[in-house]
Amino acid sequence: MVRFLQPLLRGTTYTRLLHLWVPVLLVSVWLFVDMARPWVPALLLVPGGLIPAVRRGEGLQARFMLVPDEADSGISTTPSTTWGDRLRTVLWLEIRMVLGAVTVCLSIWMPILAVDLAAASLGRVPYDNPLLPIDEPHWGYAALAPLPLLVLAAGVVGLGELVTALARRLLGPSAAERLAALEERTEQLLERNRIARELHDSIGHALTVAVVQAGAARAAGDPAFTDRALGAIEETGRAALEDLDRVLGILREAERPVSGRPTLAEADRLLESARASGTKVDAEFTGPLAEVPGPVSREGYRILQEALTNVLRHADGVPARVRVAVADGRLDLEVRNPLPAAIPGPGRGSGLRGIRERAALLGGRARTGPDDGDWQVRVELPLG
Repeated sequence: MVRFLQPLLRGTTYTRLLHLWVPVLLVSVWLFVDMARPWVPALLLVPGGLIPAVRRGEGLQARFMLVPDEADSGISTTPSTTWGDRLRTVLWLEIRMVLGAVTVCLSIWMPILAVDLAAASLGRVPYDNPLLPIDEPHWGYAALAPLPLLVLAAGVVGLGELVTALARRLLGPSAAERLAALEERTEQLLERNRIARELHDSIGHALTVAVVQAGAARAAGDPAFTDRALGAIEETGRAALEDLDRVLGILREAERPVSGRPTLAEADRLLESARASGTKVDAEFTGPLAEVPGPVSREGYRILQEALTNVLRHADGVPARVRVAVADGRLDLEVRNPLPAAIPGPGRGSGLRGIRERAALLGGRARTGPDDGDWQVRVELPLG
């Protein structure tokens, strides 16, 4: 019994009831104008539902009154953009009016029927009730008096659930809207992933340089070397703070352009940072690097940063060879260093995975792993 009464204790049940009453109230106004033609309001709903803005109004009203507590209601609040949306809106308006009429009939006649049954049980004959042709009163009618109220409660709850389900079906997002929402969600996930990679590459590189420099300075015991190490740590830390501020700015401002991100034109900063950490870096750049498209150049910078970070982190000061070439409509980037004693697996670590993800997003490919006694990171990115 308590479970049956739970829907009657929810405020949504009564906002749905009010939602069902609204169209019938409008019909009642028309009956004051012309009672001989009560079908006219239903006819007027056809051209009304074809107006694009009507779908938006119905969607807002349905969200507010049918599912006020649901963040993802499945009900659209955008105007009609296709004839399919318009026809669904017309069908929704007609069905809503029919369900509203049924609800009003229940709301009026069920309480009247309950009162008449109670009156008949007390010895009074109900006055001309077409639903209750009682000629002789009887006390037994008292047992039937609650039934109309139970029918009313079940009808209100059931019709509320029905109109909500129909609203999701007829006012729900169209295929084009679902596709647009899916694309927006995909863009948000890609942006999250990109920001995570940005933080990993930038902050990870800075921390690796700082750790390597601090360890080398402590082991060297040379004041001049210590000064150079502290200078490298300071410079790398400042660059990391700039990257961190920029990434946090992207989080705060969704529409902020990405033009401030570093490109391969600033690769010298990475090479100097690695050299200052005690790693000998032999670099070769060929081709029109300045003409590389922004997205490719920016991702190429991050790939190079992560590759050099891996050299500093795992290869313990061994020399590295960097080759960046622009030719034949693609960017080739390769970083090689002699294999350390412990060889990481080709799929281990989020850094290497991030390199492959960056290359795949641009339609390119990346290979990482042992090659001819070296550890190799080789990436090919199309410029188109």
